[in-house]
Amino acid sequence: MSNQAEFYHELLGQTKALISNESDIIANMANVSALLFEHLTEVNWVGFYRVIGDELVLGPFQGKVACIRIPLGKGVCGTCVLTGEVQRIADVHQFDGHIACDASTNAELVIPVKVEGKVVAILDIDSRAFDRFDLVDEQGLISLVQAFEQNIAAMDNAHV
Repeated sequence: MSNQAEFYHELLGQTKALISNESDIIANMANVSALLFEHLTEVNWVGFYRVIGDELVLGPFQGKVACIRIPLGKGVCGTCVLTGEVQRIADVHQFDGHIACDASTNAELVIPVKVEGKVVAILDIDSRAFDRFDLVDEQGLISLVQAFEQNIAAMDNAHV
């Protein structure tokens, strides 16, 4: 196992420990954001946006102030919701329709959070470093989101 893969394996264990006995989704989003912001290198923003109606609404995060509302289908985050697919962007300035909440951000990784196949939120991670995120980052962070999804699914009548 590579050092990077070990890092994500340990981070997954920490994530599960944080959220396993907590049923409040917002509290879990807050702790996961803080954990990732503390442990990931070269990131300037980590947080969640929740799907409410036809837009994304800012959830718990770590970093500079952020855009509060993003229309579905707009920017990297809105595209993630519309497609239901991970968006790993090496240079956000080349992404058509990019929304610059923080002009210093150059790379972005956005992962959908799904409940019963429907995107209910996204995890957004920004970096000032171009091409900051690779496939190992993507896979490691997907595993964290999957643990989060399992936590949500285990709750009765969960809303994000």
